[in-house]
Amino acid sequence: MKHAPPAPPELETLDGLSYALFLPQGEPAAGVVVLHGAGSAKESHFDFARGCREEGMAALAFDARGHGSSDGAFGPTAIDDVLKMADLVRAHAPRVALRGSSMGGFQAIHAAAREPSFCAIVAICPAPERSLLRMLRSSEPLRFDCDVPATEAWLESLDLFDAVGRIAQDTALLLLHAKGDEQIPYPESEHLYASAP
Repeated sequence: MKHAPPAPPELETLDGLSYALFLPQGEPAAGVVVLHGAGSAKESHFDFARGCREEGMAALAFDARGHGSSDGAFGPTAIDDVLKMADLVRAHAPRVALRGSSMGGFQAIHAAAREPSFCAIVAICPAPERSLLRMLRSSEPLRFDCDVPATEAWLESLDLFDAVGRIAQDTALLLLHAKGDEQIPYPESEHLYASAP
């Protein structure tokens, strides 16, 4: 049995950030900004975004700076970029959530600590700063463009466990973590859960 291909997203850029916007047929009940991990790209999350659209939600996946088609290098503006993308989704949906994996989970939690209006945060294997610093300082080549000195200083100024404690009481938080994760041990999410409001 043949199925029609899914409708493509709207592909645009905002302030040098390349994004794909998936809008449902009717008025979206909510929207979600999808945040990828280090070395990944927005296209890796199109299936999830299409699923959101099928459920009546708007979904936006974007390339973090230094990744995919976005301009610039990854660095201290990463959380500001998430908030810009969330504002874009707010133009289409009354409530906005963030869903991030690994580095994207780190960004989601920090963005929610700065902006109390998110209805939900989903963090999948969220990477604490020390894991991201370990990656930057490793002898392995990075799979993305990064302003390493500025990013190191920025990461050293942050604390994911403090940030999760500053998420608004009305913001739902879902932490998902694979017990077999070899990059970010699952007890990290257990500690985040204990630190959350």
